Parts: sequence; structure tokens; C-alpha cells
Amino acid sequence: MSPKTSDGGNATGGRGGLTTPARITVYALALLALIFVFENTGATRIRLLGPEVTMPLWTALLATGLIGALCGAYAMRRRDR
Repeated sequence: MSPKTSDGGNATGGRGGLTTPARITVYALALLALIFVFENTGATRIRLLGPEVTMPLWTALLATGLIGALCGAYAMRRRDR
């Protein structure tokens, strides 16, 4: 096999394994964020461009985190192209 077509024995295609330091850091931060979200279970009043609603704080935090994660994933995907 020529050096250009060889992946150097890396079965993941050159993208690193599942346990890179960056991925471990991201997983740890995601776990800490989930712990923070589910520790804050009290009700809160929220108003965003409309009527005020009362909901559990964990729901608002989780929704905000998911929106942020989706925006980050979209930005990273656009940057890779």
C-alpha cells in the first residue's frame, strides 16, 4: 500500500478515537451542565417576547442548553465546509 492511501493503522480514519482529551472534556462539561440543570428544580417565572409563564427552572435551563448546543453544532458544521 502506498503511504498516501494508508491510514497508518488507525481504524477510525484519522479522526481520533472515542477517548481523546477534548472529547473527555466535552463529556465532563456536559455531565456537569446536566447535574446543574437537574439540581435547580424550583419553579420560576419567564417572559420572552410574550406572556409570562411559570415553569420548572430545569426545563428552562435544559431548553436553553439544547438551543446553545444546536447553534454551536451548526456553527462548527458551517466552519468545516
